[in-house]
Amino acid sequence: MNTVLTGLITCPECNQQTREPIPEDACLYFFECPECKKVIKALPGDCCVFCSYADIPCPYK
Repeated sequence: MNTVLTGLITCPECNQQTREPIPEDACLYFFECPECKKVIKALPGDCCVFCSYADIPCPYK
């Protein structure tokens, strides 16, 4: 049984929290908030939105 790693992304615009699966084979550069529809991107120096806005340490660093 495979375990899917997930992270709780917090939108910097509206503070909506959304649990999302973390891709195993690629960084997720952009994420559209399901609440406010704002497309967020990784902060400068981060490789993905999970590094910038998730509740877990970045899996790609």
